[in-house]
Amino acid sequence: MRKHILIVGGGYVGMYSAMRLRKLVRRGEVVVTVVDSRGYMTYQPFLAEAVGGAIEPRHVAAPLVQVLKDVRVLTGRITRVDHETRSAEFQPVQGPARTIPYDILVMAAGSIVRAMPIPGLVEHAVGFKTIGEAVHLRNHVLAQLAAAASTDDEQVRRRALTFVVVGGGFSGVEALAEMQGLADAALRYHDGIQPSHLSWTLVEATDRILPELHEDLGRWTVDALRKRAVDVRLGARLTSASGGVAVLSDGTEIDAGTLVWAAGGRPSPLAATSGLPVDRIGRIITTEYLTIAGVADAFAAGDGAAVPDLTRPGQFTAPNAQHAVRQGKLLGRNLIAYVRGKRLKPYRHAYLGSVAGLGHHQGVAQVYRIKLTGFLGWLAHRTYHLGWVPTARHKAAVLADWALAALFRRETVRLEAIEHADEDFRQAMAVQQDGHDSRSAIEQAGSRSNPGT
Repeated sequence: MRKHILIVGGGYVGMYSAMRLRKLVRRGEVVVTVVDSRGYMTYQPFLAEAVGGAIEPRHVAAPLVQVLKDVRVLTGRITRVDHETRSAEFQPVQGPARTIPYDILVMAAGSIVRAMPIPGLVEHAVGFKTIGEAVHLRNHVLAQLAAAASTDDEQVRRRALTFVVVGGGFSGVEALAEMQGLADAALRYHDGIQPSHLSWTLVEATDRILPELHEDLGRWTVDALRKRAVDVRLGARLTSASGGVAVLSDGTEIDAGTLVWAAGGRPSPLAATSGLPVDRIGRIITTEYLTIAGVADAFAAGDGAAVPDLTRPGQFTAPNAQHAVRQGKLLGRNLIAYVRGKRLKPYRHAYLGSVAGLGHHQGVAQVYRIKLTGFLGWLAHRTYHLGWVPTARHKAAVLADWALAALFRRETVRLEAIEHADEDFRQAMAVQQDGHDSRSAIEQAGSRSNPGT
């Protein structure tokens, strides 16, 4: 009888493990189902370049139904797992929920935005984890510049030109750098606004940024950002965002028209609510073979799993793409070995290093003991991540985007209307309805005043 493998999550781990299964599986050996809320894998290292306009947003998304041929892809959410009965509750994007039976479970739900009880955060901040947020942020930055150029109110203008990013990890630093690059390129089309009129602030609670890189590279990045007039606040926390005013723990108050929350994530709560073993921060506890500790027929990997790092005894692998991709590939191999009753292979991967793009043709990179900064760091960032873009088609699309961006100036059209595509239609209908109601009222009033007509 064929085994049914249920993969919860279509990110790095979910997609790459399913891709490896497709290559290794024999006909009629297993049935694979991947469940994901969006239906595509997002290559997150290029989200910042999507904000800056160097890459089209759709080119950092790999549709699972195209990449995973012969794999059943369901769009929706797994809301609960009952591993004792080998069943999961599935809520599709439309229609009623249903139960999905399975034989082998793969938990690859990853992480979600880390929420903090900060007043005003939900109302006034935008995250930076999804393609939708990247598109929104790009539109928002351009809209703020247009607003500043279109007002005579100095307070409104100053607020529109004030940008605050909370979080000094890769996401926060790269988002701020690309936002600044986009704004600088767009300013040539707005008379009366100079780069010096814009205010940029990066807030980080610890004493350093880019913690996965060597401290020297973190300090170089701080210096590079400060040379671009970025106010880098180390050892400061956001304590309030009420009214759109960012209040920091050092007492600083910044009336910000743009507030980006990039202060990390936390594991998906699905595992904990489903009774699977988790550590104190909610990661699924696994063995070095990517099996869930003490649970039969269950595997996990990626950001939401505490995977032992065999190259650093007593520690766990970092929640980054480098490990997630490799764990996904090994997981696909181990799943087939598990089904066939063969020995599983432990996950062992020494840290290769990390890269970060800083816009303006600058970047930082650490490859083993080699440290690169400036243009070489930027080149290393692009080369490294291009190699991990999942398909040849997407690699070609990204290269084409880069070529066009190098030849022509950045496109600065803002398309915020696509985020609320039905708003114009509804407003037009409302205006016409109001006009119809007004005419009806006049006609009725006229008929009452002229009863003989």
